[in-house]
Amino acid sequence: MIEKRKNLKLRKGKAKNVILFIGDGMGVSTLTAARILEGQMRGESGEENRLSFEEFPFSALSKTYSTNQQTSDSAPTMSAIITGVKTDEGVFGVNQAVVRGDYRTVKGNETKTLLEMAEENGKSTGVVTTARLTHATPGACYAHTADRDWESDADILNRSKAAYDAKFSDIASQLIDFKFGDGLEVAIGGGRSKFLPKDFADPEYTDRKGERLDGRNLPEEWTRKYKDSAYIWNKQQFDALDTKKTKHLLGLFERSHLQYEVDRKNDKAGEPSLSEMTSKSIDVLSNNKKGYFLMVEGGRVDHAHHDGNAYRALTDTVELSNAVRTAVSKVNLDETLIIVTADHSHTFTIAGYPARGNNILGLVREVDDNGNVEKSPHTDGGGQPYTTLGYANGKGYRKGTRPTLTDEEVVKPDYKQEATVPLVAETHGGEDVAIFATGVNSHLIGGSMEENWIFYVMQDAFRFKK
Repeated sequence: MIEKRKNLKLRKGKAKNVILFIGDGMGVSTLTAARILEGQMRGESGEENRLSFEEFPFSALSKTYSTNQQTSDSAPTMSAIITGVKTDEGVFGVNQAVVRGDYRTVKGNETKTLLEMAEENGKSTGVVTTARLTHATPGACYAHTADRDWESDADILNRSKAAYDAKFSDIASQLIDFKFGDGLEVAIGGGRSKFLPKDFADPEYTDRKGERLDGRNLPEEWTRKYKDSAYIWNKQQFDALDTKKTKHLLGLFERSHLQYEVDRKNDKAGEPSLSEMTSKSIDVLSNNKKGYFLMVEGGRVDHAHHDGNAYRALTDTVELSNAVRTAVSKVNLDETLIIVTADHSHTFTIAGYPARGNNILGLVREVDDNGNVEKSPHTDGGGQPYTTLGYANGKGYRKGTRPTLTDEEVVKPDYKQEATVPLVAETHGGEDVAIFATGVNSHLIGGSMEENWIFYVMQDAFRFKK
């Protein structure tokens, strides 16, 4: 390892392409547990395994606080990463002068995103997510809003009649009405209901309809607006797509968020994996000889943690790692910068003294005084076994006496790990998260960094004017 570092190649200069991967809620404990789980799924001990991006030559820690939060939500954290400006809770694409929920404070306080800069400089742009395309992380790439929850005009009416009456632009419509360059070339994720009118039947769930009140059918507008464009909503259409002929691609594979990776096989219409979406997006974006900016989000890592469900959080993290590996295999790192990070962490913990190779999802078994792994699970002060993984708060709180857990129970995909404090949903964590980088100017990632510095590394790699 030391010799490898000594001979490390620094790729300095101007980047043609930048790919930013966000593992939403992918804190350090999530990385550790996912790394172990991936190794154990291959029959290994697990601890020695490395996720694809952990092989990157440069890394750092990112300080994720926002201007008014010690522990932040995804709106200001992604806004910091994509605009270089830290801002307040619940808003994105704007500075801290904006008051959440007050549409009147937005004008003049918008902050330009790296995606908008890329479009202005003739590059292609793409946003890929397993969440709704209108959710905080993807939305922050192209929209400017006083409330992250204003995803459709119906959402605006539910939260602010004043903003609705003023016809303030919702996040979904801002994607279609995007005014920089020739518009996004790729937008793939979920959130179909936000794009369809309330009297329009959903193509997959025909007994349900869209939610837009303005009558706009945004997918139809997309195909009318852009020449050589496509709108797709199922796996068959995705597989059949001709990436050489498609100049603008909109993919909406679910009414809300996409399925978790382990549940995709059960989806009625079929959904592509994050790796498949990443690969196809790069193919479409590569049609532009001037290069591209692509943001890829593993959005449901966060959702599984909020649900207290470590299995799905970790398996979605493994799939994000697969997507990164896919991207690396398709690009030239002498002209591309790839950054992998998280917007924030979670209260996810790895505890006890489990023996090496102990099932990361299982009950804790320690090493006894003779160096042998205990046959029976270790117990707490009341004689009850416990798991390695847990949460500081959330749905997994057990009132009264702790239950007698079994190995079979705790490794099931639906199991919710125990939580210390009872909450309707587990919360984010406020500690630093990791940043990994490879390719052009990746050596600028290092040390302890403010989260918004990530933007300046990407902007500098593109040589965009400040």
